Amino acid sequence: MGRKEELLELINNDIVLVNLVDEVIFLEEKLEELKKYPFIRVNSKNPTQQKSTVAQKQYKDLLQQYTNAVKILSRVTNDDNNGEESPLRKWVREHVEQKDMVT
Repeated sequence: MGRKEELLELINNDIVLVNLVDEVIFLEEKLEELKKYPFIRVNSKNPTQQKSTVAQKQYKDLLQQYTNAVKILSRVTNDDNNGEESPLRKWVREHVEQKDMVT
């Protein structure tokens, strides 16, 4: 089973989250690619002088995006509610029902 199939199974193939799964896979691939490059440039004449590389900056930004995406997937798939509906889902459901009644 590939990574995409694994994540799709985790989200029960929820069509709303398929794009997020694609983004997570993309970010995972880019993060692995960036790990191949140095993150710190050291001055050969003075080793105490060090600078972050472009790869380090990109890695940091992509890692933050990846972490946020994984948090979203984690919250969506979290079954620790003991069968209770989350407050956000309850609010959305109530407002959707109210809108349906008005129209």
